[in-house]
Amino acid sequence: MGLIVQKFGGTSVADAARIHRAARKAIAAKERGNKVVVVVSAMGDTTDDLIDLAKQVCTVDGKEVVPPKREMDQLLVTGEQVTIALMAMAVCALGHPAVSFTGGQIGLLTDEAFSKARIKSIDEKRIHKELDAGTIVIVAGFQGVTPDGHFTTLGRGGSNATLVAVGAVLKADVCENYTDVDGIYTADPRLVPNARKIARISYDEMMELSGLGASVLQTRAVEFAKKYGVPLHVRNSQNDNEGTWIVSETQTMEHIVVSGAALKKDLTRVTIKNVPDRPGVAARIFHAIAAANIMVDDIIQNVMHDNTANISFTVEHGDLHDLRPVVEKLVTDLGAGTVAAFQGDLAKVSVVGVGMRTHTGVAERMFKALADAKVNIQNITTSEIKISCIIDREHGPAALRAVHDAFELGGPGGAAAKR
Repeated sequence: MGLIVQKFGGTSVADAARIHRAARKAIAAKERGNKVVVVVSAMGDTTDDLIDLAKQVCTVDGKEVVPPKREMDQLLVTGEQVTIALMAMAVCALGHPAVSFTGGQIGLLTDEAFSKARIKSIDEKRIHKELDAGTIVIVAGFQGVTPDGHFTTLGRGGSNATLVAVGAVLKADVCENYTDVDGIYTADPRLVPNARKIARISYDEMMELSGLGASVLQTRAVEFAKKYGVPLHVRNSQNDNEGTWIVSETQTMEHIVVSGAALKKDLTRVTIKNVPDRPGVAARIFHAIAAANIMVDDIIQNVMHDNTANISFTVEHGDLHDLRPVVEKLVTDLGAGTVAAFQGDLAKVSVVGVGMRTHTGVAERMFKALADAKVNIQNITTSEIKISCIIDREHGPAALRAVHDAFELGGPGGAAAKR
């Protein structure tokens, strides 16, 4: 007997028919002799609808007021609470015992970073008790509670983090992430028509792709999976086809230079100018940004001739509202004529592959592809297994297609076809 944790995203539980389909998949896994836990997201566009409703309530005399993050989390967790109850009802209606739990009811404790909380622990005893009784356990994704009992949410894609965290603490044999696509593709198939499904990809490659714009899995979920050695299987909830396995790296993976390409569409570059060029200033800047729970992407520092420096970094556009007051305070505190500039029309195109460690010429090939597509590169960052270029946002889709074709990812010799 194995233990399987399944997760169904919002589109996979968008209506009663899809909830029934998901319930049947859980029951089928149980009938094969497994203990089954199901993690679910809010139905369809429920979360977006709740966010829109909050915006309407917080608009006074035509001016939008930002709602308190605690209250936003208090609102948003209700979406998953609806789904867990309906899923448990569907399983019971199909003749099998089921019980639903919120994040708090399974002791999923987080820190107090509302809207971007991190999981600290899970009390698995309640889940094991139900599983041992032959019950299918339904758990609300995307949410937890602080030690003081405040509801928190885990950020965009947070149900994936719930999936893997539950799988890790239960020592699951596999975590199955059911979504509306057949697996992980060499690029976003909505932007790259000839993108191909990848059969197997390493944890490290998937972490890079997730952080660089691939939206199928949250980066933290893949980090959990790698840390605890939990195999991840990304599958389509509408069929029974094999999807993409996210597993530990193998030697054969190094034979493929580039495994996938990604596009992060909405970036803003922040430049703090005339910063005093002395030890500790950069640390002070990024300490303040980290304290605001804002993730920074690329960082560049240019030292000037007058003992000052310009420090630039990129953030996702959605973080700009929280970032502005932090930067404005930094500018005031640093003084000496310091000013800040914001450029919000940027994107980042990237290629990823563990084969980059042992192959040369990858950067040249990527840069030539962008040059041929008449795409100007504003900044370049690299790691052992990725190359990323900051570009104008309007050129993002064309740039993604250009690098995807340059590495033959969609052709018969591409990475997806070989795995």
